[in-house]
Amino acid sequence: MTHRPPAPTAPRRALRTAVAAGAGLTAAAALVLAGTGSATARPAAAGSTTVTPAGHHFAANLTGNATFKAGAVTVTCTVSSSQPTSPTGADDANRVPAAPDNGNAAGPVGGPLNAPTYSSCRTSMPGVSATVTTSGSWGVSVQHGSPSTANLAMPRGGLVVRTSGLANCTVTAAPDGAATVAGTWTNGAPSRLTFTNAAVPVDVVGGFGCPTSATSSVFNAAYTVTDVTDPASQITVGP
Repeated sequence: MTHRPPAPTAPRRALRTAVAAGAGLTAAAALVLAGTGSATARPAAAGSTTVTPAGHHFAANLTGNATFKAGAVTVTCTVSSSQPTSPTGADDANRVPAAPDNGNAAGPVGGPLNAPTYSSCRTSMPGVSATVTTSGSWGVSVQHGSPSTANLAMPRGGLVVRTSGLANCTVTAAPDGAATVAGTWTNGAPSRLTFTNAAVPVDVVGGFGCPTSATSSVFNAAYTVTDVTDPASQITVGP
């Protein structure tokens, strides 16, 4: 009788299934922070996070330049911000969750974000200008640590860079689905959200001079985050 080895055990897909099913912003950010690992590895447990003041709205304003680099082409914008719809309204966008949801004993705290805007943009190519447009439902989450981390959730096709002039290109970020852009958080007066060489998946179409072979863009930007509900307070991430 021929001996047949037992069928291999199917790998556990709990993390992948959660992401594919469209888990909420906080859960998705927790997976990103934990890393993918192997099918049998256990992700490291995330520590506690508390964001204060609970229920306060915040604004994020660019300090310095925001740059997007795809291939040999760099687009630089000097103006960018994400503003709350109302500093006193009930809209949850750009708002620290109300207590007790502003704390998480085992992971990040997050919520919806109004899509950041970009203007006063230029390119690294002579005779080529650029515009950046954003759309869709964005989000942000933060995780206390050393350092504290932040994740920007970008919807599918939520950011589009178009160049015109000697090169007519269209660069679409997150072309195949929602993407997470990893950054860091620093408490201060004001606090600071920083993205350093963050990778963003992109699709590039166009003719001569367009980096059509590029599949990712490198994003650099730093934002000050201020309390709009009470300008005398600071948005703070703690344990």
